[in-house]
Amino acid sequence: MVAPDYQPWFQPLYEPASGEIESLLFTLQGSLGAAVIFYILGYARADSAVMTGFDRLSYQSRWLQVAPERKFLLWLLLMALAFTLPAWGQVLTLALTAALTCWLLRVSFWRWCRWMALPFGFLLVGVLTILFSVSRDPQMLLASFRLGAFSIGISAQGLTVAGETFWRSLAAMAATLWLVLNLPFPQLIILLKRGRLPRLLTEQILLTWRFIFILLDEAMAIHRAQTLRFGYGSVPQGYRSLAMLVGLLFTRVLLRYQQMSTALDIKLYQG
Repeated sequence: MVAPDYQPWFQPLYEPASGEIESLLFTLQGSLGAAVIFYILGYARADSAVMTGFDRLSYQSRWLQVAPERKFLLWLLLMALAFTLPAWGQVLTLALTAALTCWLLRVSFWRWCRWMALPFGFLLVGVLTILFSVSRDPQMLLASFRLGAFSIGISAQGLTVAGETFWRSLAAMAATLWLVLNLPFPQLIILLKRGRLPRLLTEQILLTWRFIFILLDEAMAIHRAQTLRFGYGSVPQGYRSLAMLVGLLFTRVLLRYQQMSTALDIKLYQG
C-alpha cells in the first residue's frame, strides 16, 4: 500500500489521458498477441510449405527491398502515434495504416478487414470487460441491471477508458499487421543481428520458427489424410478424428524433432 504522504521523485515522460496504465498494457499485450496470431494464421491457411501465408505476401510487397531498419522505425512511429494521440488521431492513424498496407501488398480493403477480424474478436472481449462495472449503487452507472445485491452496468469512466483502449489497441494491431506483412522472416533475423541481440537467442528463435513449421506440416498432412477418408463427415467422427490427430501429431513431432537433433549433432551444433 502506498503511504498517503508519498511524493513521486520523478515525473513520467508520458502519462495516459485516463490516468491508468492498464489500458496501455492491454494495448501492448494485444498488439504482441496479434503478431503471433497473424503469423500462425497465415501459415496455417497456406498452400505451400516453403513460402506460405503472410511470408509469401511479404515477398510481394512494394517495399521488399527497403531496409528492415526503416520498416522497424516506421512501425515504432505508428505505435507511438497509436499510444499518444487522442481518439481522432488514432482513427486517422488506423485509416492511414490500412491504406498503406493495401497499397503495398496490392490487396483489397475487404481482405485487410478479414485479416483483422480474428484479433478484433479478442479485442472486443477485452474492451467489454473494461466497459462494464459492478457496483452496489446503481446511481453511479449510466445504464445497469440488478443481479442480487449488485448492479452491473456502464459507468461514465468505464465508457471513456473503453473507448480510448479500443481505438488505441486497434491502431496498434493494424501497425503490427503492417510490419508482419512487410517484413519477411530473413529480414527479421537480419534486424535482430544488427540490433546486437545475443546469438543464442537468435538461434533459439530460428529453431522455434522451424518447430512451428514441423508442427503445422504434420498437422496439415494428418488432417488431409483424414479428410480424404471422410473422417470429418459427422460431428462424432470429427471429434474422434481430432483426438486421433492430436495423439498422432505428438508422436510424429517427437520423431521429427529427434531427426533434426541428430542432424544438428552431425553438424557439431553447440547451441
